[in-house]
Amino acid sequence: MRVLPLLAGMMLLTGCQLAKTATDNLAAAQPVVVNSEVSAAFIPRRADPWVYKADNGYYFTASVPEFDRIELRFSPDIAGLANAQAKAVWRKKASGPMSANIWAPELHRIDGVWYLYVAAGEAERPFQIRMYVLANSAADPMQGQWQDLGQMQSALDSFSLDATVFSHRSQHYMVWAQQDAARSYNSALVLAKMATPTRLEAPEVIISQPEFSWEQQGYKVNEGAAVLKRHGKIFIAYSASATDHRYAMGLLWADENADLLDPQSWHKAPEPVFQTRPEFNRYGPGHNSFVVGDNGEDLMFYHARDTRQLQGSPLTDGNRHTRWRQLQWSADGMPLFNDHLPD
Repeated sequence: MRVLPLLAGMMLLTGCQLAKTATDNLAAAQPVVVNSEVSAAFIPRRADPWVYKADNGYYFTASVPEFDRIELRFSPDIAGLANAQAKAVWRKKASGPMSANIWAPELHRIDGVWYLYVAAGEAERPFQIRMYVLANSAADPMQGQWQDLGQMQSALDSFSLDATVFSHRSQHYMVWAQQDAARSYNSALVLAKMATPTRLEAPEVIISQPEFSWEQQGYKVNEGAAVLKRHGKIFIAYSASATDHRYAMGLLWADENADLLDPQSWHKAPEPVFQTRPEFNRYGPGHNSFVVGDNGEDLMFYHARDTRQLQGSPLTDGNRHTRWRQLQWSADGMPLFNDHLPD
């Protein structure tokens, strides 16, 4: 089950204003001169940023360049996250599952318990990437003990990562990236209801595959889903292609009254909504998260590189930096990423 190219075409015919709003802001770019020596990094060398808003402030976590631990930091406001003290709350194991490539942790609070969803490999097989769950019953996730609850099992045992959780009408859902059995692509986006914070419920449905050319640069990838519920719609931003300068963000959306487990409920913008802009030293932006800011505004955190040139490979080059920007909205309730503007 997938979003077929026919669905994208149907979107352009029957929902042209929605698709137009999602992508036409790219065409509004004007030449901008910026100081090439200035970095827009909010938190240097932290990729796949995730920000969680709690009652008393904000928690931040992200992938560290060493891929060997999970860090948390806290601030009562957004600005304070930049210099907040990071605490390693969990470290990779010596061998076996969760002993290599600790990627893209996300912090969630479900039924009064803190959970960390994270992807990890094995020291013996670093790219045996699967999704795992940690839990902590302390009031403050930077205190207490994080308990390993094991692998988040999906129906297909294959390369899987970037799990995120959202709630809709009292039902928890998980979206994650996973390779198909035929290995025809690196990853697609899969959606399922959650029976518990550690167990998925059938069916698991593919809501997006890397079908457009901009999603297939270097690798065929849809990953890094981030969910935002606004204006009667459920939006999912995601990232595509190799994690160098070709990395870019796309957008899915469904009506809040639709059957979310029906792939036909999901519309897909045919062009990226956020991508490389050399004039802003923004290369390969992606793997974002959404959070409500100090004054109720919608913010998007994401990572990007400051230069196109890599030091080694995209994976070994740790110069992916956390940035953020305010999200704007169109009159018809679609998010405006304003790719043509600096942060």
